[in-house]
Amino acid sequence: MSDIGSDHPINKTDGSTAAGAVPSWFAQVATTAASSPPGASPHLADLLRTAPPSPDDTKLARPPPATQSSPSTQSSPSSPSSRAQSRLSIISRHLDERASLDINTPYSVERLASTTTADEETKEDAMTGRNDDDDKGGGDSVTKDADTTATTQEPRTTAERSAPSADHPTLMIPGPVEFDSTVLQAMSHYSESHMGPAFAAVFGATLTQLRALFQTTDPGAQALVIAGSGTLGWDLVAANVVEAGEAVLVLHTGYFGDGFAACLAAYGIATTSLRAPIGCAPSLAEIEAALGARAYQAIAITHVDTSTGVRADVGAIAALVRRASPRTLILVDGVCSVGAEDVPFDRWHLDVVLTASQKGLGCPAGLSIAMISARVLARAQSRARPPASYYASCAHWLPVMRAYEEAGAAPRYFATPPTQLVRALHVSLSQILARPLAARFDAHRAASGRVKRAVADMGLVQLAPDPSLQAHGMTAFYLPPHVAAADLLAAVAAKGVLLAGGLHREIQSRYVRMGHMGASVVDPSRTDIDRALRALRASLIELGYECGAPGSSALTTPRTML
Repeated sequence: MSDIGSDHPINKTDGSTAAGAVPSWFAQVATTAASSPPGASPHLADLLRTAPPSPDDTKLARPPPATQSSPSTQSSPSSPSSRAQSRLSIISRHLDERASLDINTPYSVERLASTTTADEETKEDAMTGRNDDDDKGGGDSVTKDADTTATTQEPRTTAERSAPSADHPTLMIPGPVEFDSTVLQAMSHYSESHMGPAFAAVFGATLTQLRALFQTTDPGAQALVIAGSGTLGWDLVAANVVEAGEAVLVLHTGYFGDGFAACLAAYGIATTSLRAPIGCAPSLAEIEAALGARAYQAIAITHVDTSTGVRADVGAIAALVRRASPRTLILVDGVCSVGAEDVPFDRWHLDVVLTASQKGLGCPAGLSIAMISARVLARAQSRARPPASYYASCAHWLPVMRAYEEAGAAPRYFATPPTQLVRALHVSLSQILARPLAARFDAHRAASGRVKRAVADMGLVQLAPDPSLQAHGMTAFYLPPHVAAADLLAAVAAKGVLLAGGLHREIQSRYVRMGHMGASVVDPSRTDIDRALRALRASLIELGYECGAPGSSALTTPRTML
């Protein structure tokens, strides 16, 4: 490894019922079976009448109502109809036709009070044998508080679905980010076969959605979605795109440029590092000079380095590479950019873009995502040696992805995909693509401008002083000399907001990072950014730093957030 310039400055596509809900037709069959005379139903009622009760059934079943009946019509405890009623009573507890509830996460905890009360009463009934009719007369009536017995609730608004709950700290780090509740609900999907037609349809649609996100219409290109972190993308490149002994020029703008180079070197690839001072990026002139010094199989670019908030001008760099060294492959680490920054794969003639699910794509962590050009795939298939990884081998994954995406093709297997995560990604991509991509990128630019103006109003300085190099999905800024990062992060956290400390090894304790991506930006009902900025300002003041007056351009809407 060598350095250059080291001293230089829901959504269900299968029609299935939502998790936790009971199909209305099934509830209707059970209700009909319970109320029909013997012989009326040849299916459910007959089975229940003839099936012997289990010991657990006898313990849990509610007794019949305490009403008078003639000896000729009253059933004995051991009669078939009594056993059927007993078993139906248990089944009916699973056939509640109320709307299914949101999963109980910090993002979505608005469970109905009446539902909680009803569940507790059901458990109490099972233990005491109390019947629902006991409260309707003939005994002591029970007066219940109206707040705990409401049985209806108005549908929640978009704001209510997306807003974090009061006991949930607002996550404003550069990934993972805040997620929309609908995306999180997709994570609660019931377990299913990864080879089944329902999941295959969702996975195939997700791969096609990624083509739209990356703005590619090249049928020879292929998206990959693999269980793993964004770091796995480096291994995909090192194991498949270049071979041991080949040369790669790595552009450094922070911690993750170092990591990319280290991963490539671990596979025996000869890396040359082109560095710049912290907060800066190698110039086009320096890149052109490096490309002219020797032949490189590829150039590795970190689009947005999460450690510094520096955004490389990938479009300009790609145009330079095509002109000065057209055979050099263009590899982009877009983990902290895709979904928040414009990455036109075809227009910029990129060869590989790597990303992950938990940042600009607004999906929980756990998916390594890549878009790979036809040129790279052709080279991968003509390697002198097989891929230097088993799990990260494109030879294994390409047939799988193509089978999922090809309509009518039978799914192929290599390793089990995380089905719930893929479904969550599908929901998130559906939300992203429901609006023009340009509008999404404009929203991130506008939010970034607000944050950066507010930081400047507080007298703080960004790591990247050049606005053209500043990322739109995050902001990294130096702390005042007497303010310790640990103290500031703790003070902000006490106000319900989480920011991130420094990651660059050389200045780790001297700066803080704030993320502003995804739902926190594009959902107009959320107040995450305002809340974070107010928490930051108040915390700095608490720690003895005199902030400047809040700029009206940064905090446009007065809200009581803290």
